[in-house]
Amino acid sequence: MKTVLLAGGTGYLGNHLWQQLLDSGYKVRALVRNPGKVDPLHKRLSDVRQVDVTKATTLADCCEQVDVVISTLGITRQRDGLSYMDVDYQANLNLLDEARRSGVKQFIYVSVLNGERFRQVKICAAKERFVDALKQSGLNYRIIRPNGFYSDLGEFVHMAQKGRIYLFGDGEYRTNPIHGADLAKAIVEQIDQPSGELPIGGPQTLSHNDIARLAFAATGKPVNITYIPNWLRQTVLFMLRNITSVKTYGPLEFFMTVMATNMLAPEYGEISIESYFNKQASEES
Repeated sequence: MKTVLLAGGTGYLGNHLWQQLLDSGYKVRALVRNPGKVDPLHKRLSDVRQVDVTKATTLADCCEQVDVVISTLGITRQRDGLSYMDVDYQANLNLLDEARRSGVKQFIYVSVLNGERFRQVKICAAKERFVDALKQSGLNYRIIRPNGFYSDLGEFVHMAQKGRIYLFGDGEYRTNPIHGADLAKAIVEQIDQPSGELPIGGPQTLSHNDIARLAFAATGKPVNITYIPNWLRQTVLFMLRNITSVKTYGPLEFFMTVMATNMLAPEYGEISIESYFNKQASEES
């Protein structure tokens, strides 16, 4: 039975991952930073270690007797004075160094679709710098490139509840985001696969207009969409980059970039956006 070390086990995707790993018969060692989130994991996980992945010394021996490392480490919003380079790059590099020292056979890393095209975006720059290091590490690697999670689309439901959804361009950019449970299943399937990359999306390819209509349907509100021209998006991005810190504009920069392009990946999974929206709207009503 293989032992898998999971870094980022208390995040959205990580929560689905450790459950999928256990259900698939793997031994799981979870690394967590926040001690307040450790106890809930102990309900099914017997090997939970509290570390600070940004500090290499705390990772000593964490990969001993581990066959595979899966890392979902990354930050969406910069907190505690940490930058994207501190976490998305350096923390993952610290873990990679420890994995190599301990003789780990495979390292699976979750990046983002088209990250190599978006290196001008701060969060992608950090992720892709680590991807470069992983490819040069000599380890068997799998780079997972999802094009977005359903959880990222939660704002559609929030806007719909308020009566209006804002979209870039004409709303016809297309995407097929994926549910965390479906992505977790796909990632576990990558264990023991040869080195390479996996672009992956969910089972439905839809335009942003289609997604907005599903959000309105879930909330029972009439369709009311306002379109933001591309020139205004670019102007706002320029201003944010020049008058705010990366801590402020970083998440918006990524969001405003990926929402103004097609984000299409091979379809995978079973959970529909409609069912996710319906569940979210029901829980928040």
